[in-house]
Amino acid sequence: MPLSEHEQRLLEQMERALYAEDPKFASALEGTGLRTYTRRRVYQAAAGFVVGIGLLMGGMVAQLIWVSVVGFLVMLGCAVLAVTGWRRGPVGQGAGPKPTSPPRRKAGVMDRMEQRWQRRRDEHDGM
Repeated sequence: MPLSEHEQRLLEQMERALYAEDPKFASALEGTGLRTYTRRRVYQAAAGFVVGIGLLMGGMVAQLIWVSVVGFLVMLGCAVLAVTGWRRGPVGQGAGPKPTSPPRRKAGVMDRMEQRWQRRRDEHDGM
């Protein structure tokens, strides 16, 4: 569900305040660390899913129902981790090493956000 216009404005205000108060921390949040962590988590969940399949099949072959149930639960848990990690991956960025791109690009994004904010404010004041 997308954010409402009011919520987007509040989020932009909070982002600007974060950059103003602690630019070093804000730039650290733009790194690729969370993306790498998320990708690793998805891969681990996929491996766990394969282990769950093995437990499920092994329990069926050995006719041990509890092993099959454990395998199914492992598969279910890993599937949930993979799906939630996959959805958050492209969207979220977290702490990690600084990106190699020049800082001018970050300023450009912030400048565009500031300009949009000013336009919205001007449109609202004009009405």
